[in-house]
Amino acid sequence: MPLSREQKKDQVAWFERVLNDNEVVVVMKNSGLTVAEVSDLRNQMREAGGGVKVVKNRLAKIAIGDRPGSEVKELFTGPTVIAYSADPVTAPKVVVKWAKDHDNLEILGALMGETALDAPGVDSLSKMPSREEVLSQIVGSLTAPWTNVLGAVGAPAANLAGIVKTIAEKEDA
Repeated sequence: MPLSREQKKDQVAWFERVLNDNEVVVVMKNSGLTVAEVSDLRNQMREAGGGVKVVKNRLAKIAIGDRPGSEVKELFTGPTVIAYSADPVTAPKVVVKWAKDHDNLEILGALMGETALDAPGVDSLSKMPSREEVLSQIVGSLTAPWTNVLGAVGAPAANLAGIVKTIAEKEDA
């Protein structure tokens, strides 16, 4: 069923919002995926904090326009599905992991900010730590010195208590 002009405008506006509100948009070829498989991918992406949508190529190309990284428009041929996330690593991680178990999904590339990526670039991005992992590493490295200081301050008291206990046990024996 063809889309009305108003529906097409709505889809272009939606895709522009996706491009503006998310750090990465992964473009994939949707050949041979069943509805159940796309739903499974969509559910896994939603759980991770992203989204998946089958898009019309012509409308996606209009939405991308002439923005930096617009060479990604060349990827929109044939049946196309996109995955997107605010975290630049979430969508690539989920998609690459999911594609390993589903041969029908072919990762074509991505648009990350103003940079167009090819399929190996998406794979490399999927191996990077997520924003939460980086933040936890930073917090861990900031709190580690305090943990060491507290351990060093508490150690002499613990050592002294152990020595007193040992002496008391020897006197009782």
